Amino acid sequence: MIQKKGNVLIVDDNEDILEYINRILQDDYTTIKATDVSEALKNLDTHVIHLIVSDVMMPGTSGFEFCKQLKLDINLCHIPVILLTAKNTLQDKIDGLEHGADAYIEKPFSPKYLKVQIANLLTSRQLLKKHIANSPVVELHSIARSSSDFELIEKFNEIVFNNIDNPDLDIDFIAASLNMSRATFYRKTKGLFDMAPQELITLTRLKKAAEILKSGTCRINEVYNHVGFNSHTYFSTLFHKQFNMTPTEFMHADTK
Repeated sequence: MIQKKGNVLIVDDNEDILEYINRILQDDYTTIKATDVSEALKNLDTHVIHLIVSDVMMPGTSGFEFCKQLKLDINLCHIPVILLTAKNTLQDKIDGLEHGADAYIEKPFSPKYLKVQIANLLTSRQLLKKHIANSPVVELHSIARSSSDFELIEKFNEIVFNNIDNPDLDIDFIAASLNMSRATFYRKTKGLFDMAPQELITLTRLKKAAEILKSGTCRINEVYNHVGFNSHTYFSTLFHKQFNMTPTEFMHADTK
């Protein structure tokens, strides 16, 4: 079975075009279809969506307004949006970008061009996610595409840091502190970092441990207790698995 590269939401009120785009993408991606913005929002509430392809000219809420709505929603603003439209003046393109679109493609479009745009957007995001996950020193907010995401990550860090010595830090407590349901928190962390909430909490603990190790304020065999792990051996195993180096190797590495 071919491994799909992500979940793409396609939004277009013209069912023939909707099916056309679906055929272009379905071999490479898991596609979810919607014929208007209302249906699209329902899908966003139940699926982890990695990218959206939306028409601009739709009855009711336009693609421009849909894009703007997404970028203002803390739960959804991380999702890249490609707008498709027959409106091809310079001002139309400017309008699309000002509403937060990540790409603006004119109709009629080349299927290959659409696929390349999608692949580029998803690949660049995936490389950044991997870099953040694999580096002890790259901060989580490096992934932020908007001030809303930056503020959310800062608040998440604050919650974890304030409870970091608690090995039983509760996901429900963090979600509630962020004014999110558990399900929404899960979709957000999966979409933003490609991690489940517990994985993100563990990564945050490990990055804090790296900070403490570099500061020299704590002996290496004591750090684990300060960041909420139950044993030095378990902490060292997770640290090596995450960053491909032991805590001791990290202390002596040049990480500038």
